Amino acid sequence: MTTIAMWSGPRNISTAMMYSFASRSDCTVWDEPFYAHYLSTTGITHPVGNEIIAAGETNYEAVVDSCLAKPDAATPVFYQKHMTHHMLPGQDWRWCLSLSNVFLIRSPEQVLASYSAKREEVALSDIGFERQLELFNMVADKLGRAPPVVDCEDVLTSPVASLRMLCEKIGIPFEPAMLSWETGPKPYDGVWAKHWYNAVWKSSGFADPKTDYPVLNADLSRIADLARPIYDQLRPHRLSVENTTAPAH
Repeated sequence: MTTIAMWSGPRNISTAMMYSFASRSDCTVWDEPFYAHYLSTTGITHPVGNEIIAAGETNYEAVVDSCLAKPDAATPVFYQKHMTHHMLPGQDWRWCLSLSNVFLIRSPEQVLASYSAKREEVALSDIGFERQLELFNMVADKLGRAPPVVDCEDVLTSPVASLRMLCEKIGIPFEPAMLSWETGPKPYDGVWAKHWYNAVWKSSGFADPKTDYPVLNADLSRIADLARPIYDQLRPHRLSVENTTAPAH
């Protein structure tokens, strides 16, 4: 049995990755377990925030207990899509050290171009880079080596090779079903999906990388400059794959 904690910031193809794992024959997924706790604790205003709090578990320890629950025998792979910024200072994050932790990264310029289209006010803390590095270092210290890092551009460019390598690293077999999913909403989507997931609902697989990102304004460029050293620190640890047209089977 394998429980995967996938750590990313927002707008990192994290939902597409969740859909990919949900397409497996042996996997259940959980969409952002700590979102309700994060909003209720910080008081931060997010789209449909009241609905998120009402629908989710706001007690941190209760969410942790559910994250640590053993997968069902029929679906021995348990995939958890986590937002790094949902982990708050002063909390004990060490619960995740017993899980298979993976870190999903994306260039800050691309993250901010996408995130700012959904939310007018943006701060560095909103995109999770600082917390992602803290969590990465904690896991690396425990393992004595770097945990798996996946750059979303590699997944979009070479999904077969990227997913094969990731599955190998976390000790599960690759399934070709991971390359596609049905369009539209999913029963495991969080209640926030109606605001954030419109693009991925239109998809049925991993799209080619975008090349037409808008130019960032001065405020967003400043945030990107602060996040860039963190991305540059994590990227050398990524599962590096060359562009490939290898068959999915």
